[in-house]
Amino acid sequence: MNLATGSINHFLSKLMGGTYDGWLETMVIKTDKPIRVGLMSLGCAKNLVDAEIMLGSLLKEGVEITHDASTADVVIVNTCSFIDAAQEESVDAILEAAALRDSRNPGQGLIVSGCLPQRFRDELPKLLPEVDAFMGIDQVAQVAQIVRDVIARRALRRPSLKAGRTRAKAVAGLRRLNAARGAEPAEQAEKDTVRGTQSGPSQDEIPESLSPAGPLVDVNLRPHYIPDYATPRFRLTPAHFAYVKIAEGCNHPCSFCIIPRMRGSHRSRLQTDVISEAEALLLDGVKELNLISQDSTYYGLDLREGQSRAISSPEKFNAAARALPSGSTTLSTLVKGLNALPGEFWIRLLYTHPAHWTDELIETLGACQKVARYVDIPLQHIHESMLERMRRETTQEYIVGLIRRIRKGIPGIALRTTFIVGFPGETEAYFETLLQFVRETRFERLGVFTYSHEGGTRASKMGRQISDSLKKERRDRVMAAQLEVSRQAGAGAVGRTLRVLVEGEASAKELQQANISSWEHGLLRNGEQDEAMARLKGRFSVGRGEADAPDIDGRVYVRGKLPKGAFARVKVIGSTDYDLIAELA
Repeated sequence: MNLATGSINHFLSKLMGGTYDGWLETMVIKTDKPIRVGLMSLGCAKNLVDAEIMLGSLLKEGVEITHDASTADVVIVNTCSFIDAAQEESVDAILEAAALRDSRNPGQGLIVSGCLPQRFRDELPKLLPEVDAFMGIDQVAQVAQIVRDVIARRALRRPSLKAGRTRAKAVAGLRRLNAARGAEPAEQAEKDTVRGTQSGPSQDEIPESLSPAGPLVDVNLRPHYIPDYATPRFRLTPAHFAYVKIAEGCNHPCSFCIIPRMRGSHRSRLQTDVISEAEALLLDGVKELNLISQDSTYYGLDLREGQSRAISSPEKFNAAARALPSGSTTLSTLVKGLNALPGEFWIRLLYTHPAHWTDELIETLGACQKVARYVDIPLQHIHESMLERMRRETTQEYIVGLIRRIRKGIPGIALRTTFIVGFPGETEAYFETLLQFVRETRFERLGVFTYSHEGGTRASKMGRQISDSLKKERRDRVMAAQLEVSRQAGAGAVGRTLRVLVEGEASAKELQQANISSWEHGLLRNGEQDEAMARLKGRFSVGRGEADAPDIDGRVYVRGKLPKGAFARVKVIGSTDYDLIAELA
C-alpha cells in the first residue's frame, strides 16, 4: 500500500499534543468548500487496517488532520461484529456520535462502516435510523465519494431521532436479529457463510427506506475486495510498528464463527505486492511487521491453479501444499522474502490456524533470524468432542504433536493461544480436560473467550447451551490457572538478557497499573529489599520483547529513558503477574 506517512505521523503527533494512539481522528478534505470528516475504528487490527485505508483514500482527495470531531461535517464509525459484546460496543459508539451531532452539529452526516453493516445490511437502516449511510468492506477505498453523497443527501433526510432514547431498542433489535439468524437451516447458513456470491445487492434486495431522504446503503452481500500496494493508506499505529494484511476472508467451517459470512472467502495478496509494502514501511522507520489475516497459514493456497477451498483438515491441507508446483506462493516463501529485506526489524506472525501448519513452515520460522520467536495459534479447545462440535478439523493428538514440533523446531518460541469456554455441550469433564491441558502445556501467552451465541452459525442451533454464569466461572478458572503459569514464567525470566523494542517512556499511570513497586514481584523476593526498592525508583521506559505482540501481551519496563522505536538489550531484574522489569544489559 502507498504509505507516505512519515511527515503525516509527525504532524499528527504534534497536533495531538503528545502520544498519538490512532483510534479517533478527524480530517478536513480540501475541496471548493472544505469538508470535515471524523473517523472512529473499533475491533481488531484487521479492522484497523481498513480504517487506515479509508483515511488514506480521504487524504488522497486532499485531507488535513484535526482533532475536533464535533465540528466534522461527516463522522464515520468503523464497526466490529465478531461477538455480541462487540456489536453492542459498536451500537454505543454509533449512538454516542449521533447524540453529539444532535446537541452540537445537527447538520452532520453519520456513516457506519465495517462488519456490522456487512452482517446486517438490510436490517440496520430500520434499526438505526440516525445513520445517513452504511458502507461495507468492499467500499473502503471509495469512502470519499460516499462522504460526498452523504453531504448531498443530508439536507433531504428527516430530522434524526434522539439517540439517547434508542440504545436499548437498538441493542434489543440486534439480539432479535441474532436469534432470527439462529433459526435459519444449518445447511443454508453454511452455504451463505462459505459459498455465497460475490455480487453486490440487487435492486429488489435494497430496503424500501432507501429513498433520497433515507440512508444510503452500499454493502456487497459477499465481499471480494483486497487492498494492494497502490491503495492509499494512512497508518494509525506508532511509527515503529505496522500491521501488514496479507490476506482477507476465511474458508474454514468453524461452527461458532461468523467471519466467513462477513468477510468472504480467503483471498491472498500477491507476494510481490506484500514485499513492496514491507519495503516502504521499513524505509519509513518501521521496526516490526505484524502479519495479519483471518487465517495466515492459508496464505497463498488460494492462488494455486484449480484451487478448491475444501482443504480445511491438516491432511488435505498438507497434501495440497505438497502438490504445489515449485516456486508457488506460500506463507513460507513470503516469510523468506521478508526476512531477506535489509535492516534490523522483527517479523511477527499472527492468527495462524493449527490445521494449516506444515513442516516447511516450522523449518522456515526456525531458520529466519528476523522472525520474532512468537506465534499466535488459536486452538479454541482440546477435548475431542468439543473440537468436533466446533468443526476445528483437528484432534487432541494432532494439537499436542503440533505444539511439540513447533517448540522443537523453533527454539525459544513463545506460543499465544485462545480458548472458548462454555461452548454448547461442554460438560464439566470436557472443561477439566481443557484446564489440565493449560496447566501442563504452559502457554507463554493465553486468552479465554466465553462462547458467544451468534445467529447464522451451526453452534447457535446446537442443544445443551451453557448459562452465562457458568461460562464466566469457567473463564475465571482457566485464567487463574494461567496466572500461575505466567507468574512462574516471569520469575524464571529473572537474570535473562532480552532484546526489546522500545515503545516510549512509561507514564506514571502505566507504572501504577503495572504495579512494578509491589512487594509481591520477583525482584523483591531475594531478601535484599532495600537495594531492590532503590532499583525501582526513577524513570522507566516501556518496551516489548519478542514474546509480546502489540496491545495484547505483556510489557517490559526498563529503568531509564531509552529512544522510542529503537531496539535495546536489557537484563530482567524482576517480574509482576504478566510483565517484566529490566535494566540495560
